[in-house]
Amino acid sequence: MHAPRSLPIIEPELLMLAYRSGIFPMADSRDDPEIFWIEPRQRAILPLDGLHVSQSLARVLKRGRFTVTCNRAFSQVMDACAAPRRARADAQDDGGSWISHRIQASYENLHFLGHAHSLEVWRDGALVGGLYGVGFDRVFCGESMFSRESDSSKVALAWLVAALRRGGASLLDCQFITPHLASLGAIEIPQKRYLALLQAAQSGAADHSARGSSTGSGSAGSGVGVDDGAAVGGAGVLALPEAFGALLADAASCGLASSPGKLIAQAFTQTS
Repeated sequence: MHAPRSLPIIEPELLMLAYRSGIFPMADSRDDPEIFWIEPRQRAILPLDGLHVSQSLARVLKRGRFTVTCNRAFSQVMDACAAPRRARADAQDDGGSWISHRIQASYENLHFLGHAHSLEVWRDGALVGGLYGVGFDRVFCGESMFSRESDSSKVALAWLVAALRRGGASLLDCQFITPHLASLGAIEIPQKRYLALLQAAQSGAADHSARGSSTGSGSAGSGVGVDDGAAVGGAGVLALPEAFGALLADAASCGLASSPGKLIAQAFTQTS
């Protein structure tokens, strides 16, 4: 289900200006035509060298139980992220969605313009997990993710982090901390610190505190390292789809074209 054509979208220039300023939109419900702009006092980020890959997740990646794609089903991913969730007894919300039809239409337009991207996780031809977000410069702002099978959203996140590292990104914004994100390595920082990291990522300055103390080997063979020298000033920075494609090419060059998840698992095992 998509937004009615008569529903006005958020202008893409306004949306991108908001993200570049550390602000993002939300709505109160799926059918809410209004939006409000959020600038959290505390911001969640996932340092690109800080993803926690458990032994069980590494095994899932290596075994290739799931197939991962980029930008193949953006609207389907948004549909799944916006679907009602089963509210927990201790949850502070009712399981509804902040992704209104207007917001979805706006991000589908951003996707058409090349600013919003999705990762999809498939099993036996069925979409079982994924995530989407907005990318610019060295920044990726994760918006939402979903999982219909155990570990599917974790696989999507592992591929996202690997692709961002491969593409020379420096900042992965997660907006709000959750126990799930914290278990995967996300941390919470003051908005003022986030804005400094955001500005550095847009200016091309290397900020190691956003990625961690190291970025792996930086070799083409590993497929996930970032060469700090080449990355400064924006040289060689890849958008998510191109970085994802580079990961697949790296896997093929290592003889892992049929099971690229092995390359992802190996990279995080070596750098964790």
